[in-house]
Amino acid sequence: MLPVPHTRASCHGRSRVRYDYPLPWSVQTWVPGITATPNGLSHSEPFARDLVALICSFRAADTRGRPFASTGRGGDLKESDEWMEVCFHESTDLLPVDRLRTLWEAFRSLPAARSVVMNHSDLIPGNLLVEGDRLIGVLDGGGFAPADPSLDLVAAWHMLDDGRRALIRNDLACDELEWWRGAAWAFQQAMGLVWYYRETNPGMSALGQSTLARISNDQVFSKLTSTT
Repeated sequence: MLPVPHTRASCHGRSRVRYDYPLPWSVQTWVPGITATPNGLSHSEPFARDLVALICSFRAADTRGRPFASTGRGGDLKESDEWMEVCFHESTDLLPVDRLRTLWEAFRSLPAARSVVMNHSDLIPGNLLVEGDRLIGVLDGGGFAPADPSLDLVAAWHMLDDGRRALIRNDLACDELEWWRGAAWAFQQAMGLVWYYRETNPGMSALGQSTLARISNDQVFSKLTSTT
């Protein structure tokens, strides 16, 4: 059971090719709340603890013996190399690419995750609803599936300051590998947001920038680029 309300499909189907949307579709139930932001609750301990409870509830679900079943986020970090090269190229005039390449080289070389657990798989601010300083809803559960346990840790890098990130790490008992891989997945996602959404969705582009800044300025990760 999730600790907060979440959307449920009320109907679904698949359009015929001749229609405007020739893909599977669904209509989801409404969940009230205010969309979270990258910085709005970054200092909030109650919000950070709500994120811990949410991630724990995902992990408590049974994988039913299923492995990670796709490519991309949640599997092998090295499989993102080609995409990251695109991101570095497109971000030349937007970001300190040389420093970020150094970080990616460290991240992509991390050992593989030791197991898989159930993950939401896209815990960005736009998929979380808040009221005051509490989490009250979660959206877009279509990617709920077995993956690297660190994948949902992206939420800490997308929305929390260093003190609240430390709370997340402590309460989830993350070892160094899990914590670094969580930062790696947040980094991989953020690199694509900055340039790709620069014109079409400035808010998403800004999310990428703030997440990269949190990772780059982290006490541990900043040492990797201090001489770059």
